[in-house]
Amino acid sequence: MTAHRNLGFVAAAATLLAAAPLSAIFERWTWLIQAAIVVAAVAGAAALSRLGRAPLWGQVLAMLAGLTLALTWVFPGGTEFFAFVPTPATFAHFGDLLNASLSDMRSYGVQVPDVDSLLFIAVLGIGAVAVVVDVLAVGLRRPALAGLPMLAIYSVPVAVYVDSVPATPFVVGACGYLWLLVTDNVDRVRRFGRRFTGEGRDVDVWEASPLAAAGRRLAVVGVVLAVALPLAVPGMTGGLMSAVGDGTGTGNGRPGQGGSPGRIDLFAALSGQLNQSEVTELVKVTTNEPAPFYLRFGVADELLPTGFRVRVPSGKPANRNLPDPTERSGRGVTQQRYRASVEVSKNLTMPLLPVYAEPVKTEDLSGNWLYDANRQIVFSNRENSRGKRYAFDYVRSTFSPTALRAAPSQPADDPVLAQQTVTPSVRAVDRLVDQLVKGRTNDYDKVRAIYDYFSVENGFSYSLATRSGTSGDDITNFLNTKVGFCQQYAAAMAWLVRSAGIPARVAFGFTNGSNSGDGTYVLTNKNLHAWTEVFFGDIGWVPFDATPAGSVQGSVRSAWAPDTDAPEEVTPVPGSTAAPGGVDPSAGAEDPDRLDKDADQGLAVGDGGPARQSPVWPWWVGGVLALLALLAVPALRRSALRRRRRARASVPAATTMAAVPGQRGEAREIVVGVDADRARADAHAAWDELLDTLVDFHVRVDLTETPRTTAERLTRETLAEDAAAVTGVRLLGRAEERARYARDPLTGEELHPALRSVRGALAARANRRTRLLAALLPPSVLLRWRTALTERSTRLVTTTGQVRQRLLRWNPRRLLAGRPAR
Repeated sequence: MTAHRNLGFVAAAATLLAAAPLSAIFERWTWLIQAAIVVAAVAGAAALSRLGRAPLWGQVLAMLAGLTLALTWVFPGGTEFFAFVPTPATFAHFGDLLNASLSDMRSYGVQVPDVDSLLFIAVLGIGAVAVVVDVLAVGLRRPALAGLPMLAIYSVPVAVYVDSVPATPFVVGACGYLWLLVTDNVDRVRRFGRRFTGEGRDVDVWEASPLAAAGRRLAVVGVVLAVALPLAVPGMTGGLMSAVGDGTGTGNGRPGQGGSPGRIDLFAALSGQLNQSEVTELVKVTTNEPAPFYLRFGVADELLPTGFRVRVPSGKPANRNLPDPTERSGRGVTQQRYRASVEVSKNLTMPLLPVYAEPVKTEDLSGNWLYDANRQIVFSNRENSRGKRYAFDYVRSTFSPTALRAAPSQPADDPVLAQQTVTPSVRAVDRLVDQLVKGRTNDYDKVRAIYDYFSVENGFSYSLATRSGTSGDDITNFLNTKVGFCQQYAAAMAWLVRSAGIPARVAFGFTNGSNSGDGTYVLTNKNLHAWTEVFFGDIGWVPFDATPAGSVQGSVRSAWAPDTDAPEEVTPVPGSTAAPGGVDPSAGAEDPDRLDKDADQGLAVGDGGPARQSPVWPWWVGGVLALLALLAVPALRRSALRRRRRARASVPAATTMAAVPGQRGEAREIVVGVDADRARADAHAAWDELLDTLVDFHVRVDLTETPRTTAERLTRETLAEDAAAVTGVRLLGRAEERARYARDPLTGEELHPALRSVRGALAARANRRTRLLAALLPPSVLLRWRTALTERSTRLVTTTGQVRQRLLRWNPRRLLAGRPAR
């Protein structure tokens, strides 16, 4: 029973290792602790049942009882006896957790927090898998089948992730599975009594079993291939995240932070350079708002020393009732409801949907799309934005400076204040902020002082190429060089506002694009943009765009955040791309004060697929031609081999002629000898061609037969109705027989016509499919390649074994044990 107990505990440990992929779904490791308790209870119950020599069905009942007791202890309902004995109310509590898990799975995006319902269903699934693995590995002694329930655990993150599952958890789970297989094989060998080499010799005590070594090598190769092959296969990216991954324009278009779709890599870095690309249409939006603000899709609100990153979003289905922002409307805040419809092109692929701020109702979206009210974003863990069409109602809020000045500061215990004011300690930033906000008594005046600081008058300018600094801090370098692009302006302002004790974050989206005049805006990669949002008490998040307006296509300015570089205010007309009190971006390019600035290229989308693509048909034609050339290789090889043999067999090699002068001066030919070696080579070439022809037309070839026997068998079974073919095959058999066994080979016979007649008879007898394969993919060539590969592999294995045997003589374990090397 000791071996069974060991195998049972290994099965439990392998189950826990197979659950490693779940680490990418949960934020914390609570699930692992609870799963370990449950799996230990299952393994303990199985071991006790085997000590009592219970049958398999008794072992299953014991494991289910252990699973129930462990779940009762880990997820108590408050009515248990002795804290782990379940009652009917306990099972009702389990049912409530299962029901809650259905809605929570739709509400939370990965990585999910420690929610009891989701923890319960995860731990319950791992415990059930532990029961099945124990039954297969120990009860039925079929450990290989135990990989199927383990694979069921791995399928959970595969179903949740948008792009791909990290490779590391798969490797951990695969190692657990291999551990289980090795343990089972060791147990079987021990019960058998001795190890077997496959060569009939005993295995030295210090020598590894060849069978076990081969199994380990195959297992390692299998795991490496399973992990490396998906990584080697190129994937389709082309998403927006390739532009905002790290501020360098070199992102990968995939969810960041370990591949979690809930943590999109919208990193508003303060350094780097955005790569320019061709104009690519990404979004088409139609709205009845005369002068809309920016269309947004993401928020980065976690501040690190290198910039802002996004936190894991969480929300509820976006196709249900959304929060109503009009409930917080106050004096000085104007709110009006509008409607918009969005059409996302195939060039934009991401798990986020562009919407205007504060949507209140959506249409044409499934329950897979969730709305995070805190960040005002629509995201999904299962779908992406490519080709989506949807509509939504939203509320546009405008604020007066008076209302923002009157907004109260957040209390010290406010969660938004505690979370959105965390900043790394940078002395230069702190000194600058203290200088800017000195004497300001309200949050708005402090924010305006920081906002006004990013102006041309203070030396700031827009450029796609940033300048490096020597301070060691990206934020300090930017504030010193005062040259950057929209991401840097947005992140720098948010950093300074947080340092002033006011919540701030970075928003990502689109500026207004070209307007067709009917409220439809075409947004391209040139319109991708980042700006700052600041939180004011009793009001909410208010946008501020510190990037120089004249350098941003479709820039919008407002009464509370005007263009500080504009010589005077310009009142927009309805349908323009500027908000009330803003600056017409089309006039910015003509402003002589801005002639030294670069036009904003937006956030480049990298390889997202330009609107004007080069024709793809040459690539398709080239690919088809390459495929045809590859498929033609066997046929060309067969044709070349046939021509070489035909050249030998077409001319009789019976004699060697020589010309000598006659008595009257004329030349005459005489036989001076017979070239026997050439005659034999011709006969062998003709016979080899006959055998390849038989293989091509699926006629049985028996290499143990003599040439005459083979010829007679073909005459009797295959070629009886064709007299020319019968004569030809008998001639070929007689020539090969004389070449093999006789002193003098057959000479003077033309073997090529005989080969042609036999091949014609075989082709007439075969069906159309056989003839086609014989012409395009000759089986004889494929057989030769397969045989050659097998021979090379055998030689490689033999050489490797010989080297290993030589190295084994100097094995350190043998030397340490005092055994002399032989």
